[in-house]
Amino acid sequence: MTTRFGLLGAGRIGKVHAKAISSNPKAQLVAVADAFEKAANDLASQYGCAVRSVGEILKSSDIDAVVICTPTDTHADLIEQFSKAGKAIFCEKPIDLDVERVKACLKVVDAAGGTLMVGFNRRFDPHFQAVKHTIDQGEIGAVEMVTIVSRDPGAPPVDYIKRSGGIFRDMTIHDFDMARFLLGEEIDTVSAQASVLVDPDIGTAGDYDSVSVMLSTASGKHATISNSRRATYGYDQRIEVHGSKGAVSAENQRPVSIEVANASGYTRPPLHDFFMTRYTEAYANEISAFIDAVESKSPASPSGIDGLIALALAEAALKSVKESRAVKVSEITGPLADRSVFQGR
Repeated sequence: MTTRFGLLGAGRIGKVHAKAISSNPKAQLVAVADAFEKAANDLASQYGCAVRSVGEILKSSDIDAVVICTPTDTHADLIEQFSKAGKAIFCEKPIDLDVERVKACLKVVDAAGGTLMVGFNRRFDPHFQAVKHTIDQGEIGAVEMVTIVSRDPGAPPVDYIKRSGGIFRDMTIHDFDMARFLLGEEIDTVSAQASVLVDPDIGTAGDYDSVSVMLSTASGKHATISNSRRATYGYDQRIEVHGSKGAVSAENQRPVSIEVANASGYTRPPLHDFFMTRYTEAYANEISAFIDAVESKSPASPSGIDGLIALALAEAALKSVKESRAVKVSEITGPLADRSVFQGR
């Protein structure tokens, strides 16, 4: 069986997913849509597929699933439209910038009986998966503390920040999902600090570029997240999990893993320059997992609920910064905090 895809959005992340789809023997990229005709034509030419409008892809009988890589403020509407049309949906995070809008969107998906997977690709990174496997095998005992370092090599354009929802919703949201994934418990309380240390224009736009977050569960487990929009040495992605019997960590990855020793000392090659190269395997594994869910008609993971919880954690972090206090996640989610959302774990 081949899952036939329509790609919505031919920008940077759209190109990443086009590569992942085209490299999968169980997938076929049938069509691409983008508001910029040249971007759509270039990508379609590269992968030998058609250029169609979003409306045409919606009605296409030769497309089973769509990958949504359009701007965030279009995600929820597109999810609803394609869910009603019977297409399986993979959507880049976040589903929307408003928690209540996400809740409404997920109700539409549930009513349609649709398949929805949210793009938290780091769960599919082989190194982070090995950390999770080590935890699940009991090798470090009960998880007690998680430390996540995620720093970009440089800040995005301010125009992007104005539309992305800010650092907590567009960057830290990946780390919120990873914290939940590794802790194995829901986050109860969020405490965050945020500053503008990289680019004053980011502050003028109402956002931050340097943040630290402490997450706590009801049982007392902790996760600490360190984010910066600037890392002069490359794309900094590290995780450590401390448990009752030991610890497990995933170090930074490099395009070439060698070490040179000479009279000048020990040197290693630079880190990956950004997510497109650092997480190549993760994106491929992510699409493969989505295809498996579509073929087996089983729930996809990370789910829409996972996307909702990660967004709620982002909202709690922002509220913590603005009000200079620890914030209960239930203040953001309401009754949802009482639900079990460990789908596919």
